[in-house]
Amino acid sequence: MPELPEVETTVRGLARVLQGQRISSVQKRRPDLRRALPQDLGQRLTGARVTGLGRRAKYGLVDTDRGDTLVFHLGMSGYWRVDPHELLKHDHFVMDTEAGRRIVLNDARRFGSLDLVETAELGDWPPFKALGPEPFGLDARELQRRLAGRSAAIKLLLLDQRIVAGLGNIYVCEALYRAGIHPRRAGGSISLDRLKRLVPAIHDVLAEAIEAGGSTLKDFVSPDGELGYFSKAFAVYDREGQPCGRGGTVKRIVQGGRSTFYCPQCQH
Repeated sequence: MPELPEVETTVRGLARVLQGQRISSVQKRRPDLRRALPQDLGQRLTGARVTGLGRRAKYGLVDTDRGDTLVFHLGMSGYWRVDPHELLKHDHFVMDTEAGRRIVLNDARRFGSLDLVETAELGDWPPFKALGPEPFGLDARELQRRLAGRSAAIKLLLLDQRIVAGLGNIYVCEALYRAGIHPRRAGGSISLDRLKRLVPAIHDVLAEAIEAGGSTLKDFVSPDGELGYFSKAFAVYDREGQPCGRGGTVKRIVQGGRSTFYCPQCQH
């Protein structure tokens, strides 16, 4: 599943094509993805000018001069294609600009979503209303407050979007390794000093992944067709049985139905 760095990479790629451009036409090639597409999507977007692009958690945002924001989620396999030579079977949504550019949302498994929300109401939109702070806006004391009294494993708590918005499995594994924190440790038991190592580790691993264009896992590519290369820098993720780089051996456990990779020698 595309995580925060992949979504940020996508948004930056789309900005190069869409920023300031007027949308000339919209084509819905199917009525739904994970849920039904808004019936008035084409009417509200056609003729609108794109005024900005951004991200909230794992959602991408495309603002228009009509006071609407197109909100997209890439689900498990979604990605945008820019100026494709032809439309493919799983190209489900097409936008053309007056400048002659075309962007196409491809989603083979259809777990993604497209919504059109009034920009002024985004904060109260149900999927956003319960979200925690963005990782880059988080400090150790705020994280300590959010973890206080929690007995669940820190790995699972960091994946809870109500605690921190946008963190996913790959980068949580990597950040916990960098901070030397065992993924099964109770979140509420972690000292402020250790959280002061964890929060910068989260910031660093996300920033490095964005700089590398994300991690190419299964279907993800950026809008310009480039692959992400952060996977080449993984210390623990998907490296079961291999050395971690500090003298330990990476192990895999399952938490919340998802694989966790860690080094029992380095993480306590």
